[in-house]
Amino acid sequence: METISIRTIEPADDPVIAHIVKTTLTEFGMNKAGTAFSDPTTDHLSVLFAKPRAAYFVATMEGRVIGGAGIHPLDGGEAHVCELQKMYLLPEARGKGLAGKLIAMCLDYAKQNGYTQCYLETSPELARARKVYEQFGFRYLTGPLGDTGHFGCDSWMLKDL
Repeated sequence: METISIRTIEPADDPVIAHIVKTTLTEFGMNKAGTAFSDPTTDHLSVLFAKPRAAYFVATMEGRVIGGAGIHPLDGGEAHVCELQKMYLLPEARGKGLAGKLIAMCLDYAKQNGYTQCYLETSPELARARKVYEQFGFRYLTGPLGDTGHFGCDSWMLKDL
């Protein structure tokens, strides 16, 4: 039986998580400008999430990093709105309920840190992820919030916490 554990990101995880983000986006045809693929912060997530009211959770299986997800204040947004960011899993980590566990951890962290709404940006190409977000009660918006710089994402979702 595979042992999956979740912990907070460490600097040594940065290249592994960046590789997971970029290969996943490539897999789904999202390796383009205006997405996490071209976002320079993707290569340094331990630095990006080392700020108040931010956390990035790394999932490991048998000690190997297989994905992650994070909560971050929404850039250019109101103080009570956070953003679910950089949630990506390797193919072998999918279908095990791990995405749901990561989202639940992120939303719990968000509530504990005073956020009342959680925002995310996605795309129709990521249909499986969108279904998971819908199951968690995220609703679609007609336009983006904040100033994330991810103009390559054309679906925006929000959840009240």
